[in-house]
Amino acid sequence: MRAETLFVSDLHLSPVRPETIGRFLEFLRRRVAGVERFYILGDLFDAYLGDDDEGSLNRAIRAALKTLVQSGTAVYFQAGNRDFLLGERFAAETGVGLLGDYAVVDLYGTPTLLTHGDLLCTDDIQYQAARQRVRSATWQRNALAKPLWLRRLYGRWYRFKSSLDKRGKSAAIMDANPEAVADALRRHGTSRLIHGHTHRPAVHEFEVDGTPCQRFVLPDWDANPGALCWDRTGYRREAID
Repeated sequence: MRAETLFVSDLHLSPVRPETIGRFLEFLRRRVAGVERFYILGDLFDAYLGDDDEGSLNRAIRAALKTLVQSGTAVYFQAGNRDFLLGERFAAETGVGLLGDYAVVDLYGTPTLLTHGDLLCTDDIQYQAARQRVRSATWQRNALAKPLWLRRLYGRWYRFKSSLDKRGKSAAIMDANPEAVADALRRHGTSRLIHGHTHRPAVHEFEVDGTPCQRFVLPDWDANPGALCWDRTGYRREAID
């Protein structure tokens, strides 16, 4: 295996975007296969309705990830705001490791904090309240108890409502709050953070309590498909054609 680690997020895979599905499957075969570790930091799916959804998209992604894991690449998934219902059955069928909302990994000698990114957008009070509600065990248990056809209807309604909500919010409200970023780094004892969610790919250099820090924001695959690649010599941001 190559001593290399790749990070992606916000692919928003959906049957209505077949070109993105094909791009991702090709990326797994040609680029990810053979690397040491591969992290998906949320919103792999545009709407994931439960591990019992056996639609063609879910089957294709599960099969591709299982093949990747069996080839020797360690694959990890961190839930986003679109696919937080992805659970243990998916993990068991694919061999993918599930991460919590925050995870610290050793990235070639440097502890690095990983998160999807939505928890950092603390200025969006409306979203944070909704997130707390739908991430509760009771809400998820009730949601998964409903028939799949009803969950599909809800998923369409949620995507429509989400697009309307965003129109009424400023870009600043939906971005990561600097103090939330600093607090996350303090709590986890790291000086490097990698996340997605905001669809604003960048590398931010700043200080927390006098310590130099870095924040890497991953691109979405709607407008800027790409990955963050890391090895022992450092990082590079890689576009996906």
